[in-house]
Amino acid sequence: MRDVTTTFLQPHDRVLLTGDSVTDGGRDRDDPASLGHGYAAIVAALAGARRPDLALTFLNRGVGGDTSAMLRARWERDALALSPTVVSVLIGINDTWRRYDSGVRTSTGAYEEHLRAMLDAARERLDARLVLVEPFLVPVDAAQHGWREDLDPRISVVRRLAAEHRAVLVPADGLFAAAAVRTGPTHWVSDGVHPTPAGFGLLAEAWLDAVGVPGR
Repeated sequence: MRDVTTTFLQPHDRVLLTGDSVTDGGRDRDDPASLGHGYAAIVAALAGARRPDLALTFLNRGVGGDTSAMLRARWERDALALSPTVVSVLIGINDTWRRYDSGVRTSTGAYEEHLRAMLDAARERLDARLVLVEPFLVPVDAAQHGWREDLDPRISVVRRLAAEHRAVLVPADGLFAAAAVRTGPTHWVSDGVHPTPAGFGLLAEAWLDAVGVPGR
């Protein structure tokens, strides 16, 4: 097993976190350095505090509402052109959500194609190291339990692609499910999808643990 503590994050890495609104976190689109107020900002703050020797740079290019196809459409501009050395992707919940709120379906196969194309490009063009975060759902009403039928196969895709690409996997779906058992879902998510401040903290800690920058 790879020792991520010593081999994953490296000095002066440019770390790109991208995806949908969970990553976006209300960032200022007019400020390229803005990290928003979600897990991306917490990751950057804690990584800087815990490993100042690494002198890491963090970039946030999450866009609220993005599906996998939408992220792929802007991949050149918002990922490859930034020359990151580490690329972290969290995408997929909107592929599921759009099926249930507007009847727009993205098949699991199409989702895999989009995600694979992005990861392949990051590896081939940049030789970037990869982090994949599972899309997650913490149902807060009865209807959302039905979303698992659509989301669970996408999570399986993420896990399989993480293994194929030797990416770090952040097992966010199980993490949030276990946390919700302890406290109820709304401590962690406001609507089943969007984290509360506590939820963002939980996700940030999981991300840092996965890449080998745990708390002391």
